[in-house]
Amino acid sequence: MRFLIKFSYDGTGYSGFQSQKGLDTIEKRMEEALTKINNGKKTSITATGRTDKKVHALSQYGHCDIDVDITEKKLKKALNSNLPDDIHVIETKVVDDDFHARYKVKEKTYKYILNTGEYNPLERNYVFQYNYDLNTENMKKAINYFLGKHDFRAFVTDNKEKENCVRTIRKVSIQEENKKIIFTFVGDGFLRYQVRNMVGILIKVGENKLSPEDVEKILESKDRTKSGKTAPAEGLYLTDVKY
Repeated sequence: MRFLIKFSYDGTGYSGFQSQKGLDTIEKRMEEALTKINNGKKTSITATGRTDKKVHALSQYGHCDIDVDITEKKLKKALNSNLPDDIHVIETKVVDDDFHARYKVKEKTYKYILNTGEYNPLERNYVFQYNYDLNTENMKKAINYFLGKHDFRAFVTDNKEKENCVRTIRKVSIQEENKKIIFTFVGDGFLRYQVRNMVGILIKVGENKLSPEDVEKILESKDRTKSGKTAPAEGLYLTDVKY
């Protein structure tokens, strides 16, 4: 029986989502729990995507196949009983045998949180502690250049030779709340480091080192060397996935 699992996690203590030999990852922990529930049969999970080291998820999804007879409610309870406290299953649902958690995705939402106020040690793993003022008006102009269908090759760190870097971003926004800047990106999919690289260039705009129009030029250049530093992982959250 195939299940779709909705789960959240604090990525602070993990080396990303994807299993890696000798490292603690979200996928490793999920598959250990699933294998135990599935009478010891090695059970894999296919997620909507692979978040990087220290990136968090409020709404991640993955599908898996379970051979034992178990209800949705009992599977959720069993998983949470076998997972550490920084990973939590929100919902489990029986789906068709051909359902695919990655290929069926229609939309993803990422948020990035940056603190322009005083350094906060309690939030250091969850908010980028930038701790300086930024020109948010220019940043709000610049972020709109990411809207629409583009080749995002200039914002993909280690995939400059990747054949297809075309993605569509449907919504963007920048909100300011209590000295925090919250960036939101909604699109049909995102490449590795893409969101963090887009935030990185927006920070340079906020520092008045680039104009909003420079973002459009960099996007059109398809040249990663022109788009600057990658924003730290701590501020990034996968917040929603739609099928």
